[in-house]
Amino acid sequence: MITNLKSLLAKAREGRYAVGAFNVYNYETIKAVLEAIKETRRPAIIAFGEKYLENMQLKEVVNLVRTMAIGLDTDLAIHLDHTKNVDIIKKAIDAGFTSVMFDGSALSFEENVAQTREVVHYAHQFNVSVEAELGSIQLGDHSNEDEGHEIYTDPSQARTFVLETDVDCLAVSIGTVHGMYKGEPKVSVERLKEINQAIQIPFVLHGGSGTPLSIIQACIQEGIAKINVNTEVSMTVVSEFQKMIEKNSQVHFSQLSAKAVQIAKQTVMKYMDMFIPQF
Repeated sequence: MITNLKSLLAKAREGRYAVGAFNVYNYETIKAVLEAIKETRRPAIIAFGEKYLENMQLKEVVNLVRTMAIGLDTDLAIHLDHTKNVDIIKKAIDAGFTSVMFDGSALSFEENVAQTREVVHYAHQFNVSVEAELGSIQLGDHSNEDEGHEIYTDPSQARTFVLETDVDCLAVSIGTVHGMYKGEPKVSVERLKEINQAIQIPFVLHGGSGTPLSIIQACIQEGIAKINVNTEVSMTVVSEFQKMIEKNSQVHFSQLSAKAVQIAKQTVMKYMDMFIPQF
């Protein structure tokens, strides 16, 4: 059942689990996430980022998800991930996305507040949830993001930001990376605890790929209700493609497509088990 992200994350925070937000960019990745939802009966978020507009248009994503999710009785949100352009956010809302992320992390605090408030005002008119980001996350290996300067989220700023914008959930920077870790993860659960003490709304952890289970569990206990996964899905599919092509240079694209769904689904399900051990 396609639903609003706010209600989805409120249940997660209260139940002490996190909902996986899995990036999609084509039919195969959408199918993989939906098949994982059906098989595990766990809720999930289909996330589509601004940078993947060269792969699919906004309405194509919504139409595909809604058609393929007919009969699904498990909660699912359609989320616009990492978008800096307010016009694209408005188009996504008009297209039927149930939540959007305005990424103002590169802006000054004051400008981030002002633009996030504008997005929230527009989105809430259509019962669409809004995620924002405060702080900045470093780039790791194999990342497909543009920015890489790490700035930890300040707890007092987080409280002011949430109160002034009325945002539904907040992506925080506590040491995770976009992509895969280059060394041992150094995630500050203590900083997250301070943020959680300052303001209690659902928090979002970007850079879920490769984050150890113990850190994920600790973060969930301190308010993380949504965890983004992208890079590992891509890496596992590409690795499998390389093996298939090495074995058979004449492999048919239809075989690669079917394998992509299978491998991506397995990766999604692995993280679902980590985020929601019992459901």
